Amino acid sequence: MFRIPTITKNLLIINLIAFLATIVLELRGIDLKDIGGLHFFMASDFHLYQLVTYLFLHANFMHILSNMFGLWMFGCVIENVWGPKKFLFYYISCGIGAGLLQEIAQLGSFYMTITAQDPSVSFGEIFAIGQQLSHQLNAWTTIGASGAVYAVILAFGMSFPNERLFIIPFPFPIKAKWFVLFYVAIEFFSALGSSGDGVAHTAHLGGMLFGFLMIRYWNRHPSSGFDRGRGQQFFENLKRNFEQRQRQHQQNNNNHMHAERGSSKEDDREFNARKRQNQEEIDAILDKIRKSGYDSLTKEEKKKLFDASNQR
Repeated sequence: MFRIPTITKNLLIINLIAFLATIVLELRGIDLKDIGGLHFFMASDFHLYQLVTYLFLHANFMHILSNMFGLWMFGCVIENVWGPKKFLFYYISCGIGAGLLQEIAQLGSFYMTITAQDPSVSFGEIFAIGQQLSHQLNAWTTIGASGAVYAVILAFGMSFPNERLFIIPFPFPIKAKWFVLFYVAIEFFSALGSSGDGVAHTAHLGGMLFGFLMIRYWNRHPSSGFDRGRGQQFFENLKRNFEQRQRQHQQNNNNHMHAERGSSKEDDREFNARKRQNQEEIDAILDKIRKSGYDSLTKEEKKKLFDASNQR
């Protein structure tokens, strides 16, 4: 049975609790989205803690459903490969990075709005004007885990670029790398379009940008403090599971070895050689998965792996 790893499961629970708390407190006149949402840094209600709390607040049911589905679908895989500490650090850091880029985008939007009314206003004067309009700027609030979730999707695409995904409404599988590029293109052109749809496209891009830079840094600095061997360890664990099943299967066969070998007249040396050859073939297939992914296997290799995993 599929098990949701610890950090992904806890993130799903915290987001759900925060969403329910938002609804309940709103009935009592308390706006949790205003308290924990990320305000523009010139607004009077801005606080540094909002760079984290905004990640756990959502506007409506469809908003949280789409984000949590993405977190569950891709977060489970990435956490299993990276480990809980690295995954949590990546998730929170990319969420904060998404918020910072959103703040920069809002500063640019504020500057363009002011200069459109008075072209003589310099960039330095913008901050003084922002202090005067701090209460009105409270309306600029960002909420949602999308920036962090998009970073997790990027991590999946960079870790398993050739893995095929079935995405509605496409009737055919799409490689993960093209899926990620498609998302980037949509968010980029949506951000440029300034469609006013109420979606923080810049935050989405910010999360993916910070995620891309972080993954590149880890790849170039394997001794940066996180275990880069987690991915290899994930497949090594898979390999050990197969080996354990093989040993159990061999032990069961030993109970009937004399009868089987008596009928086939197979001596000890031939029997052990055949077992050793089968194990070497399974090891080679698992090494191929670790290096190139499951999709790189041939039909024969997939069948052999399936047969070995179902042996008792």
